[in-house]
Amino acid sequence: MTDSTVWVAVLTGATAVLAGWVTTLGNARAARVQAEASARVQHRDRLRETRRAAYLDLMEQAHLTGQLYWRVGDAYTQLDDPDDRLTRVQELRDELRGAFDPLMRGVRVVVLEGPVRAAEAATALQQAAAQANRALWRVTCGDPGARERFEEAHAVFRHTLERFIGTARDAMSAP
Repeated sequence: MTDSTVWVAVLTGATAVLAGWVTTLGNARAARVQAEASARVQHRDRLRETRRAAYLDLMEQAHLTGQLYWRVGDAYTQLDDPDDRLTRVQELRDELRGAFDPLMRGVRVVVLEGPVRAAEAATALQQAAAQANRALWRVTCGDPGARERFEEAHAVFRHTLERFIGTARDAMSAP
């Protein structure tokens, strides 16, 4: 009887050790899965915040550029003297040159951060701004019909900005 008691004790001890080992493996696996899930959530949150900051920065730079485009129209309605108007438009072109660099930087950040649709919309916004700037340059050169082409380019810029904002909103609301 003592012999069977020893065997039962050994078997019970071995079962307890095996059960403890299996439980430890299960706990370690569950902890690893939980840590991986937490890391994915943190990565997704960081990516979302980085994209949000990039989108907001680009929208802010585009808004500043758009305000300068509006001021060109104001120069035509507020200034009667062609020389004063040309001087004001040239001043605005200088300001636009300064505003274009931060706009381009914002576009590059959005292209880097993605997603592809937002990057494409940002690139289209940069191209629309460049087109409006070229049209404004033609205005200062006295090119006939240049003002109308600038107004059209400005309208394209506004539409492209609205499209970028919609694309950014969609990107931010995507899971």
